[in-house]
Amino acid sequence: MSENFNLEIVTPDRVIFKSEANQVTIPSFEGLMSILKDHVSIVTFLRPGLIEVLSSKGEEKFFVDEGTVELNNNNLLILSSSVKDVKKISKKEINEMIQNAEKAYNNQEIKDKDKYILSHKIDTLKEFTQ
Repeated sequence: MSENFNLEIVTPDRVIFKSEANQVTIPSFEGLMSILKDHVSIVTFLRPGLIEVLSSKGEEKFFVDEGTVELNNNNLLILSSSVKDVKKISKKEINEMIQNAEKAYNNQEIKDKDKYILSHKIDTLKEFTQ
């Protein structure tokens, strides 16, 4: 019996990734969440971080700023306007994203919620530069 479930990662203009997966780890506001076949149905929101997909084809990673997740009957749908395949992000783009996030984070008028979100974005992006 297969231990796979269906996964689709979608932006407003295209499907980024569509395949069967063994496990998907998402950066939700509740913390990192790993999803396996027959996981209880969920609807949640994404915070900045990495979506990690394990399948028979290997591992895929995607950076995401925000989005929503819906899992029902072994069909996982991730909707985001900001998802990017990690393999396609240049070092220059990562550094620009870090600089922009740090500038926003240091703004004195920023709310605590926004600081929380930006701190996750900065930490995740800095992992790419190590």
